[in-house]
Parts: sequence; C-alpha cells; structure tokens
Amino acid sequence: MRSSSTKLINFFQKFFKKESAGGVLLMVAAVLAIIVANSPFSNLYTALLDVPVEIKIGALHIAKPLILWINDGLMAIFFFLIGLELKRELLEGELSEPKKIILPAFAAIGGMLLPALIYASLNWNDPAALKGWAIPAATDIAFALGILAVFGKRVPIALKIFLVSLAIMDDMGAIVIIAIFYTSELSVTSLVIACASLFVLAIFNLNKLKSLTPYILVGIILWVAVLKSGVHATLAGVVLAFFIPLKTDAKDERSLSKTLEHDLHDSVSYVIIPVFAFANAGVPLDGLSINTLLEPIPLGIILGLFFGKQIGVMLFSFIAVKSGIASLPEDINWKQLYGVSLLCGVGFTMSLFIGSLAFEQGGTEAILMNDRLGILAGSTLSAIVGYFYLNKVLPK
Repeated sequence: MRSSSTKLINFFQKFFKKESAGGVLLMVAAVLAIIVANSPFSNLYTALLDVPVEIKIGALHIAKPLILWINDGLMAIFFFLIGLELKRELLEGELSEPKKIILPAFAAIGGMLLPALIYASLNWNDPAALKGWAIPAATDIAFALGILAVFGKRVPIALKIFLVSLAIMDDMGAIVIIAIFYTSELSVTSLVIACASLFVLAIFNLNKLKSLTPYILVGIILWVAVLKSGVHATLAGVVLAFFIPLKTDAKDERSLSKTLEHDLHDSVSYVIIPVFAFANAGVPLDGLSINTLLEPIPLGIILGLFFGKQIGVMLFSFIAVKSGIASLPEDINWKQLYGVSLLCGVGFTMSLFIGSLAFEQGGTEAILMNDRLGILAGSTLSAIVGYFYLNKVLPK
C-alpha cells in the first residue's frame, strides 16, 4: 500500500513539473464538464452553477450566482497574473526590444482581425449574434503552450518565444476589446472610487512600498468599484498588476511583482483555469447534428478559429517579413511558423470568457450553447491538426 502511494505521489510530482500540465488539466476539466452536463447529474451541475452567493457589508451588497463569481472574481486573479506577465515582458522581456515585437505584433493583429471578420460576415444580419464577433479572435496561451510543450526539445526556442509573444499581444487586444466593447452603462460614483483607488496605488508604487497587503486591500476596493461601475471587473486585475513594483533598489532584494507572478502561476494554471473551464464548458449535446454546427454562430466561431487564425497570422507575418519591417528568426522556418498559427486557433478559455460577456445580457440559452459548441469544436480541430502538423515539420 505504501509503495503504491509513493508511486502515485511521484507521478503527480513529475506531472505538475511538466509545461503541458496546465493544458492537460484544462482539457480534463472541459471534458468532465461535457460528460456531467450530458449525464443524469446535469440538473445538479446547473443547480451548482446557479447557487446564489451574497456579500453584504453595510450599504454594499453584491449578489451573484456562483458562475458569475467564478467569471468575475476568479478570472480577475487570472487577469492579474496576465498583467504581471505583461508588465515584466514589456520592461525586461521579449517585448522590451522593438525589433522582436514587430513580427508577433503583426501576427497578433492578423490573428484577431481575420477571425472577427469571418464571424461578422456570417452573422451580420443578426444584431444579437453579432455581439460575439470577438469570440474567435482570442488565443488560449495555456492550451497552445501545453500542446507545444509536448514536443519537448524538438521545439526551437525562437518558435516558443514567438508563440508566447503573439499570445501576450493577443491578450492585450482582448483586454482592450473587453474594456471598449463589453462595458455596460457606467456608474459615475463607482468610477470615482475606482480612480481614487488608482491614485492610492500610484502613491504606493512611487514610494516603492514593499508590503503586499496594502496593494491587495486597495485592489479589492478597486475590484468592487469596477464591478459596480459597469466596466468588467476582471480589468481591475490587469490594472492592479501594473502598480505592483517590478524593479528593486538592492540586488539581493526580491521583486514583489516577480514573486507574486511565481506564487500565483500554479494556483491559476492548476485551479482557477480548470474551475473556469468546468463551469463554462458544459454543453448539452442532446439533438446535436451537423445542422447545429452549420448555424451562423457556431459556424462563424469554428471558421474564425480554425481558418481565420491561421490565415491571419500567416498573412500578416508574411507581409511584415516581405516588406522588410520584420525578419523571420534564424532558428525557425515558415512551415514551423504555420504550425504555431494552427495552435493559435485554440481559443478556449479566453473565447469562453468573451462569449460569456457577449451574451450574458439578453442572450438566450440557445445562443449561449451554440457559442460554447463552436468554441469547443473550433479549438479542438485547431489543436488536433496543429499537433499532427507540428509533429511532421519539427526536427526529430
């Protein structure tokens, strides 16, 4: 018995050390959600996500079903980590060198523009469906990197850097889209409180405050204010991250931002993202047919993710290189770049998130299910084709 327990512990220790672990857990959570949603326990699954959760402190009252606490609360932590990574990359990483930014920036623009145009062209005459135009424009960095990590040392470092840089640019685009296009009616009072919170955070940053507690306390106030303001609450996570000090005065002093990024990585990858996937990927498959997939919403998402992403990334990359604006890294070729463009069609987490924003106001159950169905189909197709293509073109 002791030997079996030791083997099990060793297995999990080795598993969580792998780069692909987060992507695998994400996939397992999504598959489990689909199984439960199509089992005799489907009513329990729905009831769990609809459980009302309330917080009341004096005049402050927040009441939401559990799924919105996951989407607005837990995902704010996910966006906080994205903000920390983005700040580090802009100040010290790959995105700090202008020459290295140009190619992934062009690729990211093409990878967002083409999928959005494909989706919009199929749903132009339906104002309700058109709200989801940004769904296929997203890339799931955890899933894409998880697939790439399966190939281990066969992957050139430059190719991995290109995918990471592109995905970060993609996340920046998604953040801007959420802020501009998925904001409801604004509350002036809440925005004033949010601005006051930012002012306090700026003072903390300018004085290089080394304690995390004040940042978190003001960050919670900022999250509540943004939540009540009409701007999506997850954006508070990104904004807060940019006020956490990255650089230190002393060489032996630990960076507060880098320490937080390191500490949050496992929690986000192995808990928050799988929980989000489980809560949002449960699609009932009763009555599913080819005709369902050919409806404008799922078809627009599938074509956008699978064709729009790869065409947009490759076309804009080709234009940037051939015009002399950017250059192809020496260690990679166009075939390998095309393989990565296929993986960019794995939208999953961010696509599900944008879909929930697009259709949570006035979206019918049918629209929500079609949205998720398209995301799952398009992401799965991109992942499978991308894996087998890269397996063929990467060095043995």
